Amino acid sequence: MKTAIKSIYTALAMMLISSAAISQAKTAAFKVPAYEKFTLSNGLTVYLMEQHEVPVISVSAIIPAGAIYDGSKSGLASLTASGLQYGTKSYSKTKIEEELDFIGASLNTYASKESAGLSSKFASKDAGKVLPILKEVLADPIFDKDEFEKERKRVLTNLEQAKQSPRNVINSYWDKFIFGNHVYGNSLTGSPETVGKFSIDDLKSFYTANYSPKGSAIALVGDFNSKEMKARLETLFRPWKASVGLKKNEAAAAVLPAATNRVLLVNKEDARETTLLIGGLGIRRDNPDFVAIEVVNTVFGGRFTSWLNDELRVNSGLTYGANSRFTPLKNSGTFAISTFTANKTTEATIDKSLQVLDSLHKKGFDDKTLASAKNYVKGQFPPRYETAGQLAGLLTQMFWYGFDESFINNFQSNVDGLTAAKSKEIINKYFPKDNLQFVLVGKSEEIRKIAQKYGAVTEKEIKEDGF
Repeated sequence: MKTAIKSIYTALAMMLISSAAISQAKTAAFKVPAYEKFTLSNGLTVYLMEQHEVPVISVSAIIPAGAIYDGSKSGLASLTASGLQYGTKSYSKTKIEEELDFIGASLNTYASKESAGLSSKFASKDAGKVLPILKEVLADPIFDKDEFEKERKRVLTNLEQAKQSPRNVINSYWDKFIFGNHVYGNSLTGSPETVGKFSIDDLKSFYTANYSPKGSAIALVGDFNSKEMKARLETLFRPWKASVGLKKNEAAAAVLPAATNRVLLVNKEDARETTLLIGGLGIRRDNPDFVAIEVVNTVFGGRFTSWLNDELRVNSGLTYGANSRFTPLKNSGTFAISTFTANKTTEATIDKSLQVLDSLHKKGFDDKTLASAKNYVKGQFPPRYETAGQLAGLLTQMFWYGFDESFINNFQSNVDGLTAAKSKEIINKYFPKDNLQFVLVGKSEEIRKIAQKYGAVTEKEIKEDGF
């Protein structure tokens, strides 16, 4: 019996070793597949990558039309991106939905902090049906008034409900607190006050001012012939004329770090727990230490077995989860420790978070811990870029953030090249320990004195409009 059990364990161990070896081999061999890049006469950048394993095509488009261009009309970029599907010069909203549903194709339009985007997936045999729809959604939307009113009502309902859950809104408070009047402080969702005033003309004006082939890119990955697809796209998209020239980078203004510890306390009167973020400014997406930072953050708060989660969840039971993350943007970014806890354990949770951060700075970590983080990061990396949709998204991200395939192709060597000494430099340079910023969403009456311990406190009511 013992011999049989031992044999089973040996077999399982060999399977795990084999699996790990295969995964490692995949990681080592992973490179960005060959692609073609060109620019149409109207300024639209196009990426084509052939992938013939599955008869499917994925599309990703990116346009400089995000929330940073909202001005005083917070939430307009997001509504405009949704409005692209309200109908076009040749297709009503219903017609778009019927055409795509019938052939099992998907279409999504959205806005982010910096940009707007489109994604789609369809069978390669249906490219002749889908691509003209995608072109009109991007280049010829009509912004139907009735559809806009329906969407606006849905958005207003969602905005009213969002603040019932602090985790839904704390990042908006965080961005405004960290970035202040800089456009990175703009809320993507807007607020009931701003969205409630929008008209269909606002969407049309935003579209005209911000949607243009210049400064935009579209990527197609899948089962097609590049030569034929290039000709098809040139015919389709060439009529999309640039309504504006190259745009001013609204986010180019410098973001200055805070000169002292500060606390934003957002009162939610019925809160039984405190939701919190601790950190400050982070990095740009094009930071040359991007990979090393990811490895170090994996140890600190980037995985379930991270130091933060171990100390706050496993060892002390203060929370069900804790993590840390860098949120890089084109011109700046943030770093934040994120967790939540019962009102009565708010102080202990913050103190424990700060202790772990202090330990990171004072002790760093040893070669064994670093090796574990490296293996984890390398193991997680290839699955991010396995599908056609992921690769299409990668190409438009490369365009937007200005990095090339060397980021992917050299990823493993960059991970392997990180030493314990270098990791200490990364910690000191990028993980803030002074002039920390705190956002606490909870019952002010119970946590106000605690908040005052960590810096000058600004208070807001969560029921107030905006962030």
